[in-house]
Amino acid sequence: MTNTPVTTWYLEQTDPRDLLPAITPDGEVRIVRAEVPSPEFSRCLYASVGGDILWIDRLGWTFAQWQEYLDRPGTETWVVYDRGTPAGYIELAAHEDGVVEIAYFGLIPAFRGRRLGGHLLSYGTARAWDLADRWPGRAPTKRVWVHTCSLDGAHAMDNYQRRGFKLFDTQVEEVTLVTTPGPWPGAYPA
Repeated sequence: MTNTPVTTWYLEQTDPRDLLPAITPDGEVRIVRAEVPSPEFSRCLYASVGGDILWIDRLGWTFAQWQEYLDRPGTETWVVYDRGTPAGYIELAAHEDGVVEIAYFGLIPAFRGRRLGGHLLSYGTARAWDLADRWPGRAPTKRVWVHTCSLDGAHAMDNYQRRGFKLFDTQVEEVTLVTTPGPWPGAYPA
């Protein structure tokens, strides 16, 4: 295996008025919060969305690690459904002092290119801004941030910027790439 340079971009919004909503797609599309923390469902979403873009950092998590993470106050998973089928998700992670991170966001490959991503990002970012309304005792959101990298989908950076996120940092590091993990072996043939 060889090392590959990977660029990571960090973006933020510092005011709810920064959000530039996308057009709502036609059809039977809805976004629902997964209110019952489910390690099985969250791992399924993670592997299905990130399998072809090398999301590997959580693949080794145990059931208990997933449960502990999902049980943290201010952690939310919002799932977009296309005609009743889970198509992708956005995961919000509240931090101290009114900071909310978009920890994960993406679509299952079969649902990309249908204008669901902009809609999900718009909706999820709005939920980051009003997260304190659902979590009594949390500070109101003052900042929403996200990172994306050169391994992510080709339209990720553009989508974030079209939704009003502004770049605040860029880092480059050498990474050893692994074989595409996918949700199961052979899920994404070359």
